[in-house]
Order: sequence, then C-alpha cells, then structure tokens
Amino acid sequence: MRKLSLRKPSDEQLREFLEKQSSLKFSYTHVGASAKEPPAEFVVDRTRVELGSGPDTFEAARRALQNWKQFGLGWVDAWPHEAPIETGQVVAVMGRGAGLWWLNACRIVYVIDESGPISRFGFAYGTMPGHVASGEERFLIEWDRKTDQIHYDILAFSQASDWLIKLAYPIFRRRQKRFGKDSAAAMKKAVQE
Repeated sequence: MRKLSLRKPSDEQLREFLEKQSSLKFSYTHVGASAKEPPAEFVVDRTRVELGSGPDTFEAARRALQNWKQFGLGWVDAWPHEAPIETGQVVAVMGRGAGLWWLNACRIVYVIDESGPISRFGFAYGTMPGHVASGEERFLIEWDRKTDQIHYDILAFSQASDWLIKLAYPIFRRRQKRFGKDSAAAMKKAVQE
C-alpha cells in the first residue's frame, strides 16, 4: 500500500513504517545487479560529478555518504539520518511532489569499501513493496590515486512500480533526473563544508 500524506511524516510514523517494511522482501528480482550490468528491461540513470582531490576530500565525501547527505535536498530526505551503511539496513526515503509526501522503503543490498589504486566507498539499496519505483540505486565515492581525482557516482536502474506511476511517467522521469543533479550538488556542498 502506498504511503501518502500532506505533511512530512513524523519520526514516530517513520519508525512504525520501517518496522512493517523491515520484514518484507525486495520489490524486484535483479537484486545486486547494480554491481555488474543493469537489467535490459529497466531504465538506467547515471550521474557522475567530480568532487575534488586528495585524502581530505575523500574522507569528507565518505562521511557525507555515511550521514546520508546526498538526500538532504528539501524535497527528498532519508530516515533515519544516522542509519548505518551496512547490508540489510532498511531506510525510509521520502519525496515531495504534487503537494504530497510519498513514503518509500529501501534496503541496503551491498556495501563497497575498497582501498587501492582506486579507492571506493559506497552502497546500493533496493526498493521494497509500495515504493514508487522498482529497482536499485548505487551511491559511490571513487578516488583515483593516479590522477588524484575524486568522483561521486550514482547508478540506478528502475521502472514504474504500478499503473499510477506509469500514468505520470514523464513527471516521474523528470523527478529521477532532478534527484541525480540535486544529489550531486548536495555532495559537492557537503565536501566543501
């Protein structure tokens, strides 16, 4: 059942929502595919932006991702903000559109934490039942030590979850693209602070 409200959900409402969602399975079958090749039947979105260079920038970007700063957009938010980045963690993702708050749940599918010539930190989460989309999204910080460049990369594959979203598909797609741009801007801001 879709969760809609005129007001942003309270912490208590979010807690109750996540308790119900935490025992449910993913709403799609290609769990983990964002680590390899996204499935052909899904729409793929990718946003990649340079954040800067050097170890301080990498650590700042890592902290920002760990604190869910990529969602602090005003019209999108993740809860709880202190949710640990670990496989199996369920989070609420809220989006505001058409005067309504849409409440969705996602579960972290895998975590990336690699050191080497290219150091990486990030995670992917997948949609749960009732989410406006069906699919997976990966958030990744990469530091290429050879060039000293650090990038924030979002890779998502999705499709509309039901007839209501299919009906409003052009609006849905614009919101997905806006999220990529706004999330990149939020990460740039977080790294500079």
